[in-house]
Amino acid sequence: MTGTGTFIVVDIGKTLSKVTLWTRGGRMLDRQVRPNALCEHEGLRVLDVEGIGGWLRAALRGWSGHPVEAIIPVAHGAGFAALGSGGGGLLFPPLDYEQAVPAEIMADYRRERDAFTLTGSPALPDGLNLGTQVYWMARLHPEKMAGATLVPWAQYWAWFLSGQVASEVTSLGCHTDLWCPADARFSPMAERFGWAERFAPVAKTSDVVGTLRAEIAAESGLPPTAKVLAGLHDSNAALLAARGFTAIARKEATILSTGTWFIAMRLAAETFSIASLPEARDTLVNVDAYGWPVPSARFMGGREIESVIQIDTRRVDIRPDQPKLMEAVPGLLARGTMMMPTLAPGFGPFPDGKAEWVDKPEEWAGTWYARRAAICLYAAMVADTSLDLIGSKERLLIEGRFADAEVFVRALAALRPETEVYVANAHNDVSFGALRLINPLLQAQGGLRHVEPLEGDLFAYRDKWRAHMRELA
Repeated sequence: MTGTGTFIVVDIGKTLSKVTLWTRGGRMLDRQVRPNALCEHEGLRVLDVEGIGGWLRAALRGWSGHPVEAIIPVAHGAGFAALGSGGGGLLFPPLDYEQAVPAEIMADYRRERDAFTLTGSPALPDGLNLGTQVYWMARLHPEKMAGATLVPWAQYWAWFLSGQVASEVTSLGCHTDLWCPADARFSPMAERFGWAERFAPVAKTSDVVGTLRAEIAAESGLPPTAKVLAGLHDSNAALLAARGFTAIARKEATILSTGTWFIAMRLAAETFSIASLPEARDTLVNVDAYGWPVPSARFMGGREIESVIQIDTRRVDIRPDQPKLMEAVPGLLARGTMMMPTLAPGFGPFPDGKAEWVDKPEEWAGTWYARRAAICLYAAMVADTSLDLIGSKERLLIEGRFADAEVFVRALAALRPETEVYVANAHNDVSFGALRLINPLLQAQGGLRHVEPLEGDLFAYRDKWRAHMRELA
């Protein structure tokens, strides 16, 4: 990949929206970040579509004159947009997946959805199954939905930038109930309700769907020839980034992406059966950028950490605090201080667990660091369980916000002594992975760092944690 052109990655997460500017060689030139606002429309929680759109246009204006060749959109997988025909815009704001779904709607929908063994998509709360949202909106807006073109959330931003519609498999295949991973087609339910026909044509993640809208090019100063790719689901972008490391590529390995969600995605060296995954414990099948099924497990780790420390979640992984957090660990292990799941009810490998402290840190000295270190140990316990559920082995790469949380990553390394555990020295893994759609041979800068196991008897701590779980069951 030679020349002087630049590339933009638009990454619309659940908590944060990010946009980055890259060179052809994979060097990041600039990064802009904005927290997403909580929005309501007609009494429902909706995604911050207008706020993100205005911020994105302003960010692009800041890069006026750059020779941008392509823009790649990335987003979380639990959102969709209904667009009017003939180039029309949004027919109603996209639903926030944390909006509670009326009980009668959910009950009706659950009777319609296909078996887990067919879709690899477990029944999830609220609107996390995208099919739930489509079903509800078809009830709420029947006339609009009947004539709408539907696009996943990532491809909404492709449309926003180019005016062209597309769908793609990583977004359709992430716990949506809409896709059959083994058959690479829409699910029977999606076909039965006519949704398969309503969704925009399925493109490859790397396909060019169009060029930058004339009005955005004019106001931003970016080239009107800039290509807009179909884009992909954010966790799958992290998976692409991980495949840029020789220690991971074409080997048995698992990538644990950490943010609002902790999502483990296993690159299995052997074939697996969807039926081998425990549906009730938040395991699922994702579909990667090449269309292959990926056994996965998840829990709402970032949200759970935040609920305990109740401040900016960077405070468990900010570098200056790591020595103090590490110093708190021996006391926690000795006293058996631990948090029990689940802090995000309905999610993760213990969806019905009722969170409680055992020997709450506030009851003894050093509570500020101890509480934060304890919640990192909790995240390691839950992550270890999730990894077991998908058969993770041999290699583990931890990426994302919490890869710098030493207590968390080192505890996980200690709990899995037969696994080589790594963190990447480079950040912006999701954006870098998206960039690899343009050049799959692009390699990450900085390499991998091997994680040293945490000292102390983590096995005894885990045994106590699991025994207490059995008592609570």
